[in-house]
Amino acid sequence: MSQTKLLVKKGDTVVVISGRDKGKQGEVIATEPKKSRVFVKGVNLVKRHTKPSQANPQGGIITKEAPIHVSNVMVVDPETKQPTRIKKVEQDGKFVRATVKSGAVLDK
Repeated sequence: MSQTKLLVKKGDTVVVISGRDKGKQGEVIATEPKKSRVFVKGVNLVKRHTKPSQANPQGGIITKEAPIHVSNVMVVDPETKQPTRIKKVEQDGKFVRATVKSGAVLDK
């Protein structure tokens, strides 16, 4: 499995563009570049039955986010609030991520 550079980063607001959660929006809480997957807050929730442990003494059923393939999410443009693609633009000698629709810079 080859690792690809993800254009989606932790903290980005994304919208799911395919699958059972299509249309849902959320913030990226974690990324897995080796598997090309992202975890989005409140999207693709699964239930896990857990045994009692020191971290969770009660045990029981826990709801948590499952990973989504990065091709199934799209970054939301901060200006237009619409899903958009991302391009790399040079700014002060560094390449930063910018949206295609409005040109808004995502990296600070």
